[in-house]
Amino acid sequence: MNSVLFQPLSLGALSLPNRMVMSPMTRARSSQPGNVPNALMAHYYTQRAGAGLIVTEATQVSPQGQGYSFTPGIHSQEQIEGWKLVTDAVHAAGGRIFLQLWHVGRMSHESFHDGRLPVAPSALSPQAQVWIVRDGVGGMVDCPTPRALSREEIPGVVEQFRRGAANAIAAGFDGVEIHGANGYLIDQFLRTTSNHRDDDYGGSIDNRVRFLEQVARAVAEEVGADRAGIRLAPYITARGMNCPQIIATILEAARRLDRIGLSYLHLVEADWDDAPQVPESFRHELRAAYRGKLIVAGLYDPARGERVLAEGLADLVAFGRPFIANPDLPRRYANGWPLAAHDPATLFGGGERGYTSYADYRASAA
Repeated sequence: MNSVLFQPLSLGALSLPNRMVMSPMTRARSSQPGNVPNALMAHYYTQRAGAGLIVTEATQVSPQGQGYSFTPGIHSQEQIEGWKLVTDAVHAAGGRIFLQLWHVGRMSHESFHDGRLPVAPSALSPQAQVWIVRDGVGGMVDCPTPRALSREEIPGVVEQFRRGAANAIAAGFDGVEIHGANGYLIDQFLRTTSNHRDDDYGGSIDNRVRFLEQVARAVAEEVGADRAGIRLAPYITARGMNCPQIIATILEAARRLDRIGLSYLHLVEADWDDAPQVPESFRHELRAAYRGKLIVAGLYDPARGERVLAEGLADLVAFGRPFIANPDLPRRYANGWPLAAHDPATLFGGGERGYTSYADYRASAA
């Protein structure tokens, strides 16, 4: 096929058969207690092994990093063993899979922390909600105002990311993606609206990028820069993220990530219907600042993905929602087959229904 979307690509030591990435998507199916990955999750990811690369759902690097019910972790031996079920199954099906490393920061609730407040760069409320299951029923609850991390605590949080990366490789993952987007902890350090610190982690762009740089360097040192990527979201404004300096901050972060040599930068574009378009000027500036592979994500279809690849402004295109109900999405796009629609009521929590119950096109047609 002549389409760039279906041409192979090298990513670090990996050979990808196509340029389609399965985006990280929270599905909240881990086993309780302990937030342990399980056989159902292994089946879900294996069904989607035709993606050039799978990036798992966001996975907390420590108990402190959790902000939603039933999300998996990568900080206990039981969780490592659970993830081995996933990686073994995906590799047996010929797939490639990275784990997304996550610390939610202030996007959390005291019920996850034995009544203690979540942590953040500054004691500023995100004016947002998180999903919590209580007495078997899930619902959205307000985030409390967090407490600010002390200067002495920050190296320990960097170490949580380092250990999470090491545990991911021990669990058989091909690499890791650092979650630096969507208003979570790393993103909170980047923005003037969420970071009011007066030490060397706040104020100037140089200071606000420091935590991201330290996490990226620690992860790269632990597992190799060619096995590590990062996700950033400059155009996301929800959760108190509407920072007037964010574009300059992201470009400075990209230059530092380029020096570290991370394998890719995963650019999250705003994905709601009336979201602002990413300016072409920013895409070119990002290309100039960062020489590694670029993944783009945000309401892409094959035609739009083909355009951005052909123009050289991205190397891979990530697809999220379409992968939910279409486990064989690359084949559907390649053959022009129609897409199935997902059931929004089954996105978070539950069992097989709305998770592994979607069939590939040939099976559903038969």
